[in-house]
Amino acid sequence: MESYKWVGRAEAPPTGKRWSRLYLLVAAVAALYISGWMSLQIATPPSALELARREDILHQCKYIKTPPGPPANFHTRQESDRYVSDTKPTLIRNATIWTSGRNGTEVIEGDVLLHKGLIKAVGHIPPRLLQGLQFQAVDANGAWVTPGIVDLHSHLGVGSAPDLDGSDTNSVKAPILPWLRSLDGLNTHDAAYELARSGGVTTAQILPGSANNIGGQAFIMKLRDTKERSPSSMLVEPPYTLNGSHFDHDLPPRWRHMKHACGENPSRVYSMTRMDTGWNFRQAYDTARKIRDQQDDFCTKAEAGAWQQLGDSNFPEDLQWEALVDVLRGRVKLAVHCYEAVDLDGIVRLTNEFKFPVASYHHAGETYLVPDLLKKTWGGVPSIALFAANFRKKREAYRGSEFAPRVLASHGIPVVMKANHPVVNSRYLLHEAAQANYYGLESNVALLSVTVTPANAMGLGHRLGRIQEGTYSDIVIWDSHPLSLGSTPQQVFIDGIPQLTSPHVSAKPPTFQSPPQTPNFDKEAGDAFTYEGLPPLDPRPARRAIFTNVSSLYTRSEGGFTIQESPEVVVAYDGSIVCSGAPCAGYWTDFEDAEIIDLKGGSIVPGLTIYGPPLGLVEVRLEPSTNDGRVFNPLTGDPPSILGDDLIRAIDGLQFEGRNTLLAYRGGVTAAVTAPSGAFVRGLSTAFSLGAPNVLQNGSIQSDVAVHFAITKNSGPSVSTQIAALRAMLLGQGNDKGLSRVRTGTATLVVDVDSADIMAALLRMKGEFEKVSGNALKLTFAGALESHLIAEEIAHAGVSVIVTQPKPYPDTWDQRRFLAGPPLTADSLVSALLTAGVQVGVGLSDEYEARNLRWEVARLALSSDGSIDRTTAFALATINVEKALGIGGGMPQDLVAYAGGDVFDFEGKAVAVISAQLGRTDLFV
Repeated sequence: MESYKWVGRAEAPPTGKRWSRLYLLVAAVAALYISGWMSLQIATPPSALELARREDILHQCKYIKTPPGPPANFHTRQESDRYVSDTKPTLIRNATIWTSGRNGTEVIEGDVLLHKGLIKAVGHIPPRLLQGLQFQAVDANGAWVTPGIVDLHSHLGVGSAPDLDGSDTNSVKAPILPWLRSLDGLNTHDAAYELARSGGVTTAQILPGSANNIGGQAFIMKLRDTKERSPSSMLVEPPYTLNGSHFDHDLPPRWRHMKHACGENPSRVYSMTRMDTGWNFRQAYDTARKIRDQQDDFCTKAEAGAWQQLGDSNFPEDLQWEALVDVLRGRVKLAVHCYEAVDLDGIVRLTNEFKFPVASYHHAGETYLVPDLLKKTWGGVPSIALFAANFRKKREAYRGSEFAPRVLASHGIPVVMKANHPVVNSRYLLHEAAQANYYGLESNVALLSVTVTPANAMGLGHRLGRIQEGTYSDIVIWDSHPLSLGSTPQQVFIDGIPQLTSPHVSAKPPTFQSPPQTPNFDKEAGDAFTYEGLPPLDPRPARRAIFTNVSSLYTRSEGGFTIQESPEVVVAYDGSIVCSGAPCAGYWTDFEDAEIIDLKGGSIVPGLTIYGPPLGLVEVRLEPSTNDGRVFNPLTGDPPSILGDDLIRAIDGLQFEGRNTLLAYRGGVTAAVTAPSGAFVRGLSTAFSLGAPNVLQNGSIQSDVAVHFAITKNSGPSVSTQIAALRAMLLGQGNDKGLSRVRTGTATLVVDVDSADIMAALLRMKGEFEKVSGNALKLTFAGALESHLIAEEIAHAGVSVIVTQPKPYPDTWDQRRFLAGPPLTADSLVSALLTAGVQVGVGLSDEYEARNLRWEVARLALSSDGSIDRTTAFALATINVEKALGIGGGMPQDLVAYAGGDVFDFEGKAVAVISAQLGRTDLFV
């Protein structure tokens, strides 16, 4: 049996120690009680002012977490925030309405009601909406109606026309400037607003320039005049933060907009590298991230009620960096100017490091080569804003392709066509979309690229780019299908207000009322991708070619053209036509080695001659090592004595097989006349074949053509000094043979000039010279943007004009009195000069444009109300320009074959050149 030993209580501590511990415990509890009681008695309730401050802080903390977008009741509004009270309602009847709905495929035949700045109804208009309404009715007569054109990339107003020192496109204070705002530099007197409206552009994102890595904040503008005449009155949905952070934070945020830029522009301006750019971005975003994190920590405490920890501190803000903080919060539609894959990759990595989205990549010449990279952009794939053809002017743009829009669209990437005004005059933004369509972008996507897609990229798709109930009443009525060549607005409405007063529009051919049946460029698009933007452009030569299904044959004849309709078959051998029509039947069996080309109802016409672009002398405009360079200006410094009196000859600097040259050749331009580049004395131009491999292999057509000068207010020496020097040279100063031929009337003097006043002075000088010398002075004005002002005097003096800006724009003060052309004026400059009896030729200015010469001539003819017929149109870019330069009948019989359509529309494709100059037929298929 187990036994237990009982153990009594432990020995108690001494009585004194026990009571001491008890006293200490009681004292501690009492102290705590008294301390708490006293603190409650001392702490006073927050004042009303403090409570209001805390409430404001909590609202602000909630606001920074609220995504931007329209308020919940936005689509129930009955009146636009931009409504002008005296605007009369408009009912557009009998329209063919492209709504942009159903991914750009929805077309409705019916009416559109515009009232109180909004589209009230589309298609069938309920009678109740018209009851008692005093509206203006516009009969569209079946014309195409679209939403107003939206330009995602413009410098309207900040880079104003004419371009004077007061323009504000770029700051050059530092490469990182997120605190700047384009609104603060917007010139409301820019002449380009009216031009843009006349092209159907109703809204534009006005960006800072690309001199800086972060150029500043952008703003969305309506392009109509306002009664207030202020930049602020032109704004669309401006952010509430526009004038500080004190606003009602219960309102849902509005989208903000900002410009970034990579690549050559910031590097050039700040003498830095792409590595510097990368660090600039990372440093800036790290600064913004720290501020954002401070704000988040502050708000976490505020929302937890930890006001004692916050004390009297306020919400952390920094006015310089607050916009970039908003980028990190996903509240800014970021537009990033980046061309090359290296720059795009850097931005994609930056977005993932700092976790912010990009709304759109701009210019983006190599995006079509790296579609999978674009999809790695944090937050989702951005829209890509592109030029249609403005490539190769610098290294980073050299691989750009006309096929980029279709390639990107095939990968499901949103495509935007943009102007980058004034690089491309935004008046012709729709033409950018039409060109993209010509090269294979589906017609619905092409129209979306200048309406809904840019509106969405701005975060304003709920307001812009659509014809649907509740959106802005921005509407364009076109004279033909919007993607047809030369489509022109009959009327433009912005906020329901008509913008064109007495518009001048020509009737277009019935076929232009339907979307063009564009050529097949599948092979070319594939090659552009395969060869990373540099596909082979050399043609495939053939000795004998048989063309079938030929609708017409135009050939040069003495002073004009010979036309053969419906020859059906045309045979060429060694670059010459040997038969056409019925006599060619035997060739089908006689020559098995002949190349047979089906023109599918196309035509064979003379190759065009281009003047104006420095083809053959300039390859990459901003890369001096690829160019001939500029000649010495004797008025600003002594040329080397070794030159003596001899003028510079363009033929000495010619380079062949450049990409712009070969693309122009593939576009139906077979010859070019190019003058040396420079100010005042330019030198002797040369005529050459665009398809030749070099000057020794039949490259030269005429070695020395004309003597060229340029007289302008922008060249340094005064205009009077320039004219005095020219007069002295004509009257005997200098012994150059070309100049001597000008003196004797056997060569032409071509002066690049735009000002009507300078032209008038030159006409006076011409009279003086002829009176003193007894010889006729053959004089031609090139450029001549103001020549319509003295057209009769020019005609009377027997002076020719070569218009090199068929799409006129007042870039300089000398050009400010230009003739805009339809729909703003009845006449274009070309039609006005022709009416006055002036011998007129048409050229262009930029080398990338040379391939489009046929379209520019066609557009002039289509807008001339019949005054420029087909034969005259051909002459403008062949016989007339050659005569104006002093070239007689020595031009070769080079012909171009177009398949599937006409030389003067968006359906024909140049497939061959029959070159008498080169003694072969060059095939592009």
